[in-house]
Amino acid sequence: MTHNDTHTQAHVTLVGAGPGDPELLTLKAVKAIEAATVLLVDDLVSDAIVAYASSTARIIYVGKRGGCKSTPQAFIEKLMLQEALGGENVVRLKGGDPFIFGRGGEEVEHLRAQGVKVTVINGITAGLAGVTSLGVPLTHRTHAHGVLFITGHAKQGATDTVDWTGLSRTAAQAKLTLVIYMGMHGAAQLQEALLHGLSPHTPVAVIQHVSLPTQRHVVCTLDELHNTVVQNQMASPSVIVVGDVILGLLQLEQSNQRLVAAG
Repeated sequence: MTHNDTHTQAHVTLVGAGPGDPELLTLKAVKAIEAATVLLVDDLVSDAIVAYASSTARIIYVGKRGGCKSTPQAFIEKLMLQEALGGENVVRLKGGDPFIFGRGGEEVEHLRAQGVKVTVINGITAGLAGVTSLGVPLTHRTHAHGVLFITGHAKQGATDTVDWTGLSRTAAQAKLTLVIYMGMHGAAQLQEALLHGLSPHTPVAVIQHVSLPTQRHVVCTLDELHNTVVQNQMASPSVIVVGDVILGLLQLEQSNQRLVAAG
């Protein structure tokens, strides 16, 4: 086999592992995991999902998690390329969806530039699974005409940071639900910026460990976001959902609190 033939046959599959619950995997994802000879696994992928791998597969953990020591992205890309060119059936197993804040775009660009074929299998992203678990939609004909997925954690050294003030005004005018990933460390700053365009009474939900047995959430208004996060010791990984789609849930929880207080 020539060097060019190796490149022609080399292939990597990026698989979305979803938010953690193995029952939320697609059938296509399960088949890809079972067929892999090498799996490169993200930090937030649960053991129950990795368990679908063949007993003969080589599993390499390449954790990437905000605020923690992470495997360098360049090393992961080099490893994928090396294993694929070596004839392995490589699966890059990523939490959530590979193309929603999963660096899937960077990995596809790198592999294709080296002549490696790439297949991407979608996974359910935490921003969707989290609100669904609370019985809340992301869009609603009355409350939200659209939804915006956005990161609260910009690339290190980036100068094109999010204009949260402008974004909040757009969200108010266009009736958008905001789904903020990796925003817990900057919750106080997010609250302050979003209040420039959104009402302080805008409902907010913070959902931690989406779809896992340890999942928990808090609901509050935007002006109470930071205090609520601190008081309830909410931490990463969490998603912050801002918008009137949360209104019914907020009213229900406030009603329950009044009933408890009344004895």
